[in-house]
Amino acid sequence: NVIIISAKNSVDDKLKGFELGADDYLTKPFHIAELNARIKSVLRRKSFEGKKNIEIASVSIDPEESVVTINQEQVPLNRKEFDVLLYLVTNKNRLVTRTALAEKVWGDHVDEADDFEFIYSQIKNLRKKLKDHQAGIEIQAVYGVGYKLIVE
Repeated sequence: NVIIISAKNSVDDKLKGFELGADDYLTKPFHIAELNARIKSVLRRKSFEGKKNIEIASVSIDPEESVVTINQEQVPLNRKEFDVLLYLVTNKNRLVTRTALAEKVWGDHVDEADDFEFIYSQIKNLRKKLKDHQAGIEIQAVYGVGYKLIVE
């Protein structure tokens, strides 16, 4: 994802930026709130096909509000459960390694951990909530490698 921030504001400069592969072009001066909104917009277009909410089976995820709804009922998730679900949904039908999941959700310091017990507990809780609310999606373990989110 590329957003060009430039003092050059001619149409030719902007067109050249887009031709080079930019997803957005912002000219100086700008307000930080506008930059933040544009970043969210680019991420939404790239990851969620331009939609505000992500829909999969009977699950609806609002990434901006960190809200998950299953069968029109809001399901409380802790921050890590939400981040795990969001990462798995954006990679649905792909194998996600434990390491990649840990780095995405827990950050760069994950290499200091002795094991992945912290992931297992979040996955276990998340699986239970998905099953209890009949989400229509399942987190499958791929032994020794990671996880895969599938639609039932």
